[in-house]
Amino acid sequence: MKPLLFAAAFLLVPAAAQAQVAAATVPNSFDQPAARTQQPVPAIPAAAPAMSTTPANARSEEVLREIIAGGQAGTLPYALMTDDLAGKVRAQEATVLPLLRGFGAIQALDFVGAQEGADLFAVTFATAATQWIIGFDESGKVAALLFRPAE
Repeated sequence: MKPLLFAAAFLLVPAAAQAQVAAATVPNSFDQPAARTQQPVPAIPAAAPAMSTTPANARSEEVLREIIAGGQAGTLPYALMTDDLAGKVRAQEATVLPLLRGFGAIQALDFVGAQEGADLFAVTFATAATQWIIGFDESGKVAALLFRPAE
């Protein structure tokens, strides 16, 4: 199954960790002899924070179940989402709704961990195994939502 972005509004890995950093430079000996100066070695970015075993939001599972059920019924609950996320999801609705319906009934929905304010769930449907990420803003609205095939 092809990975599908479902209106992600965040990344779990900090931007600093995504940047490519050269450990050192090598002089070009074809143009001139190497100078005997030492180049500073950039610091290695810190690893992404570890996953927490406690949900970032106690309502994550309940809201995720409501979103999935709404999608399978053909009506996503946009009132649960921020305006920005709702707009992004609406733009993908024609693709997402048939996928959700095709997954079949939920067989299992398990909390995997939380990282940087977002919760990760493993959701197994009758015909698909998926991973879902859900995050909320300060007002309690869903601000980030992503699903993809399970790895």
